[in-house]
Amino acid sequence: MHPPAPAWLAELNAAATHWGQVERLPPVAFGPALEVERYRLANGLEVALIEDHSAPVVAYHTWFRVGSRHERPGKTGIAHLFEHLMFRETETLPEGEFDRRLEEIGAENNASTWLDWTSYTINVPAESLPLVVGLESERMSRLVLSPEIVASEKEVVANERRYRVEDDVEGTANEVLWSTAFTCHGYGIPTIGWMADIEGFTAEDCRAFYRTYYAPNDAIVVAAGDVTPRALVELVSRAYGGLPPAELPIEDVHPEPPQTDVRTRELRRPTPTEKISVGWHGPAMGDFDHPAVSLLAEVLTGGRASRLHARLVRELEIATDVRVFVGPFRDPSLIEVSVAARPGHTAEELVDALDRELERVRAEPVLPDELERGRARLELALLSGLETAEGKASTVGFYETVLRRPAGAFERLEALAALGPSDLLRVARRYLRADARTVVIVRPEGTPGDATTGDGEAAA
Repeated sequence: MHPPAPAWLAELNAAATHWGQVERLPPVAFGPALEVERYRLANGLEVALIEDHSAPVVAYHTWFRVGSRHERPGKTGIAHLFEHLMFRETETLPEGEFDRRLEEIGAENNASTWLDWTSYTINVPAESLPLVVGLESERMSRLVLSPEIVASEKEVVANERRYRVEDDVEGTANEVLWSTAFTCHGYGIPTIGWMADIEGFTAEDCRAFYRTYYAPNDAIVVAAGDVTPRALVELVSRAYGGLPPAELPIEDVHPEPPQTDVRTRELRRPTPTEKISVGWHGPAMGDFDHPAVSLLAEVLTGGRASRLHARLVRELEIATDVRVFVGPFRDPSLIEVSVAARPGHTAEELVDALDRELERVRAEPVLPDELERGRARLELALLSGLETAEGKASTVGFYETVLRRPAGAFERLEALAALGPSDLLRVARRYLRADARTVVIVRPEGTPGDATTGDGEAAA
């Protein structure tokens, strides 16, 4: 059941447009002292608020449920391109005016795109919130997508791809790892897109994408800070109430089939030492196993006392850096371990040492002090991210967009607290299998070995 509507909401709806009508959704507890107030406009726009008057600031974030997973072959990278286009020109704001107005009031703004979502974040003095709401509704509905603007931003993104992927060893290895591990799911598509696709976008491609996904019923507005529910909802209803919903396409997901083999790729790049990136298919963010996998990853690589750092970096002295990444995505993605060798040591040495340590965590429970140290690190990272209005808004936006659970962060804390050594043993055996993984080996250019193809890549 929906909670009873406050009297002010009835007054607002009496004067609101058709699409600006607002219903109150059940609030959700957000830790021991706060809650997430939730509303929805008739056009589908969702609104979430954490009211916190401890400082006169508001974080105003807009999350769209579209990322690179929603793209189709030949049009990869368009979600990321929009992260750039949204800062350009609208029908009423000339080039540069959006940023200029925010700079005048001392606001901070940014954007990000990933596999499942695109987000736009603005942190602003509370008194300037009406301006921010108006600016965000403007670029949601009146973006100018002329051929000249699209061509200009395509060049910016193409240069970004050259810098972050083609001229970056880690960026290249990561892209090869994911595109090799995924054979049909959209997670194999690089968020920045393939270069040929970036160069081929037209203004009409961008207009079609904008009409489809940049709609109120594909977005959630999250505000955290010094604002009341009535003030926020009135602003949002007026600013977005004239926007109709879009007909969102049904996502045609192709689940990734189980990987039953070892896939190896070898790259030659201008790097002083050899490197490896190893990926296993892991659980989705909302899966029961995800907290346990995250805790296991912390035991393996979280800090100087972690197993892989202690063994590979300090004891064997064959590596200079060990990192782990557990995909925080809506569908099952990857558990990724990356290791950089010390001079004079080989990728094969890194793989052998990694395999021995992984065999340990599959064979015997982790020690109690390892478990507690890893749990404390994860809890600290999560809670420290909630200290600011920006952190609260980002956390609510992420969990609502990916899991449809705005207080998912505190559910995760509860799950972490309940984990024991048997849970880590179970997920190590289930996911970190030696016979079902993807391995990318990076060797310095000019080193002996099998010949590679023209782009510097070879299957091993």
